[in-house]
Amino acid sequence: MTVSSSPSHSPSHGRAAAAPAGTRRLVRTLYASAFCDEFVLLYPVYALLFSDTGLSVGRQASLFSLWSLTAVLLEVPSGAWADAVSRRLLLIVGPLLTAAGFALWVLAPSYGAFALGFVLWGAGGALGSGAREALVYDELERAGAEGRYAHVMGRARAIGIAATMSAMGLAGPVFAWGGYDAVGAASVLACLAAAAVATRFPEHRTPTRGGGERRAASLRAGLADARADRSVRGALLLVPAVTAVWGALDEYTPLLARDTGVAVETVPWLLLVIWAGATSGSLLAGPAERLTGNGFAAVLAGSALALAAGGLAGTPAALVLVALAFGGFQLATVLADARLQRRIDDTGRATLTSVAGLGTELGNLTTYGVYAAAATAWGHGSAFALSAVPYLVTALVLAGAARTTAAARARGRQRRRPS
Repeated sequence: MTVSSSPSHSPSHGRAAAAPAGTRRLVRTLYASAFCDEFVLLYPVYALLFSDTGLSVGRQASLFSLWSLTAVLLEVPSGAWADAVSRRLLLIVGPLLTAAGFALWVLAPSYGAFALGFVLWGAGGALGSGAREALVYDELERAGAEGRYAHVMGRARAIGIAATMSAMGLAGPVFAWGGYDAVGAASVLACLAAAAVATRFPEHRTPTRGGGERRAASLRAGLADARADRSVRGALLLVPAVTAVWGALDEYTPLLARDTGVAVETVPWLLLVIWAGATSGSLLAGPAERLTGNGFAAVLAGSALALAAGGLAGTPAALVLVALAFGGFQLATVLADARLQRRIDDTGRATLTSVAGLGTELGNLTTYGVYAAAATAWGHGSAFALSAVPYLVTALVLAGAARTTAAARARGRQRRRPS
């Protein structure tokens, strides 16, 4: 397996020189959208809101499960909808649903309001999942710049993480000034800004009319593509394999940091270190796009070892290793997404991207359950170390596939060699 950019002799290569100017609006809108989507001041305090409202740990866990279950149920149907109608429309509607959920939390804090808010947030996230990647790739491809996809999406993810880190820094002062109402209002405004920014996305693809029948046809076509093409199946499986576990672990990084023995007020600063590592991984996506299968496997294996060592050490300084691990996993996530986009066509792009997202959500649910059992039995550090095992397994599979491919190519060259 090779994770590399499109060949230079592709039909679109001749247009690449004009691509930056042709994609300037797309890229600027994507970056602004990524920032607004993640600049949510509720992120670092919503667990406190739940606790202060009187919710037990068990009831809070049920809310997280409801959130993930909503995404699981809506992920693929929303992708098929994005292929059948306007992808930009879904990117506008998604943040509006999330804004409504956040507003419910602060206006009527109760278990029922929190549950409905998580359903709305999960639905909003599902609408954007698949639609954003499909729109960006198709617009880049139209401009002859699809080779820049990993670079552009890596930057967008880095900006999103930077927005989260900024929100963490501002949440404390804003909360001190106005409490949950203030951070909630700021979060709602960020979502409304995200919806407004999404109206600026260029979309030259013409949606096909046909309602539910068209959405069902998009879903069938996308799944048929995956069944017929082994490389598409492999790319679909790779996305959740590199995304699901660490995507769930981020919910537990505050607990890991607190278990190192630092004061509670120090925890946000340690989280900033961890997310600085993830940001670096996003920024490296462009240069790393030509990694071979063995190189990709090495990134996963090295990140897994860093995660295990950082979790088991139990010291604040060792969280730098967790930051390195998150950087490697973020890099692998962007590259896996780029690999998938190169292997599917535009008719079912959002559908298959959402199928990969479904796999990620199912992986998240599994990780929540395994982590809870491991952390209860052995502590958070050991649970983080155990979470490295799936990445080591994936790295071994990728390395084996790379060796098999290399051996097959060598046999092919020998057969073509003149006697």
